[in-house]
Amino acid sequence: MKLYHGSLEIVDVPEIREPNRTLDYGSGFYTTTSFSQAEDWVRRKMNERNVDYGYVNVFELDERVMSGLKCLIFDSANEEWLDFVMMNRTQRGFNHSYDIVYGPVANDRVYAAFALYEGGLLNKQSLIAELKTYKLVDQYLFHTPESLEAITFIEAKEVT
Repeated sequence: MKLYHGSLEIVDVPEIREPNRTLDYGSGFYTTTSFSQAEDWVRRKMNERNVDYGYVNVFELDERVMSGLKCLIFDSANEEWLDFVMMNRTQRGFNHSYDIVYGPVANDRVYAAFALYEGGLLNKQSLIAELKTYKLVDQYLFHTPESLEAITFIEAKEVT
């Protein structure tokens, strides 16, 4: 299976990185099965930093290696997924023990709904019902050095 990682640079050797902000699944190396999602991310970063190009880095996932790792899989934006994302976003120092986490991406529209939930204007069931109306793309988080062994760099496609 192909996975994509958007960046302003070629990432032929992925690394586990500590984010400078809270992320859905915590620290690590994020990818998606959606080329367009990765490309959109690159274009946003290009606009923010006023640069002319970036890259969608393409990886191959070895599911045999993945099967030997501790994985957390969310098939949809459900209550467990919401609780996990909220722990990563709100509990300073929260760290989980999974090698790989897979599930929906909380995009910009989703963040607005999350803000209503965090502010007490939307309850958990209403938020989940709202999220089910969105077409959410997916993300894979590689959280440990061992998990990075499940992906192999294939190529970098320039985005201009």
